[in-house]
Amino acid sequence: MTDFGGALKKEATGPYDFALIGVPFDEKESYLKGPHKAPQVIREASSSLILNAWTELGIDLEEETRFVDLGDLKLSGDYDDLCDQVSSLVEMVAQQEAVPVILGGDHSISLPVVRGLARVYGSLDVLHFDAHPDLYNELYGDKYSHACPFYRIMEEGLATQLVQIGVRAVIGEHRDYAQQFKIRMVEMKDLGSLEYLEFERPLYISFDIDVLDPAFAPGVSHPEPGGMTTRQALDIIHHLQAEIIGFDLVEVNPEKDPLGITAAAAVKIIMELMGQTVIQKRARSRK
Repeated sequence: MTDFGGALKKEATGPYDFALIGVPFDEKESYLKGPHKAPQVIREASSSLILNAWTELGIDLEEETRFVDLGDLKLSGDYDDLCDQVSSLVEMVAQQEAVPVILGGDHSISLPVVRGLARVYGSLDVLHFDAHPDLYNELYGDKYSHACPFYRIMEEGLATQLVQIGVRAVIGEHRDYAQQFKIRMVEMKDLGSLEYLEFERPLYISFDIDVLDPAFAPGVSHPEPGGMTTRQALDIIHHLQAEIIGFDLVEVNPEKDPLGITAAAAVKIIMELMGQTVIQKRARSRK
């Protein structure tokens, strides 16, 4: 058995390019629990004899990257504790010029990840794939719900630019906040007119698997019809022009994914994000 086609190394010895970090937390999930099980399930989905380490654009992740697994965080269930652990570990990884690859977990984990990266990089941009804007100021009285991280990120001044893509469950309140924070919101109904994305500042990518249509990712807590195909998401990733400094993949709910379709999509997205990170790093080194 292999992990991510043999790319993932079990021992975190020496310098590395990518660090896998599991955050098994869903205490901020507002509907169906289960995403806390996803980090281990995604790892298991990556352990397949039929999976190889080559990305679609020709990067051999086994030979061309140093990819280590730092394991799952040991969490108490307290969100403040989670924030301290996540932001500190992400900051440490970034200080070593490595790219954190974060497995959620619900979407509340993205806030401390961005906090940790902002300590190292200062000004950065965020690209957010999601069926939902996650722009509530609070949900059911909770300012740190999984429905609120991007309001908090912008409120705290952690991102200079936020681009949200694939959203299709948008209310008036979200549009008001998008205008307030100068967020570029590419709704799913407008995806056909999207030009390829280029970012000037270091880029963090947050990928909520429910951006995909439920036909391609049924294992989510909040399915929203009318979403992207897996191919549409990959096409956007393959054409990104940016210095990618980290990414998360969140909201896989194994309780709703008996056939493992969603976990398999998650593995595919992660590997293609890694490959594009390598491609973009090489392109910048030649300038």
